[in-house]
Amino acid sequence: MKKLQFKVSINAPVSKIYDFMLGINSKSTYEQWTSLFNPTSTYEGSWDKGSKILFIGVDENGEKGGMVSKITENIPNRFVSIQHYGLFKADKEITEGPEVEKWANGFENYTFEEINGATTVTVDLDTAEDFLDYMNQTYPKALDKLKEVCEK
Repeated sequence: MKKLQFKVSINAPVSKIYDFMLGINSKSTYEQWTSLFNPTSTYEGSWDKGSKILFIGVDENGEKGGMVSKITENIPNRFVSIQHYGLFKADKEITEGPEVEKWANGFENYTFEEINGATTVTVDLDTAEDFLDYMNQTYPKALDKLKEVCEK
């Protein structure tokens, strides 16, 4: 597993960015920035600490798939930690086997820091070797989209 880090500075208060990034008040704000990963990207579940959450989308064959995860920490407007522990495929949760092992116990952490009305969002991410290029290309674009949505 490789560790990546991405940062974006957004001219908006941290409370707005936290809300929009996670889709707290409207899931559509989450779906806007994550659409760069998959146009149908969404989530099912809760952002509450200890909760299970599914990050899902529909693939080119019309099949729902994604990640099975747990919110290991959520300090509103400060820090969110997501632990990915399985895959969601063909309406089934897969939490063991070779496909899962390369992702198992990978984390995706969001840190929010507001200074003088501008907020820096730092994403620390564990990713499988074969997704390195994809994440390096896509995550910065997704964060640019988050910036665009939040600065409107």
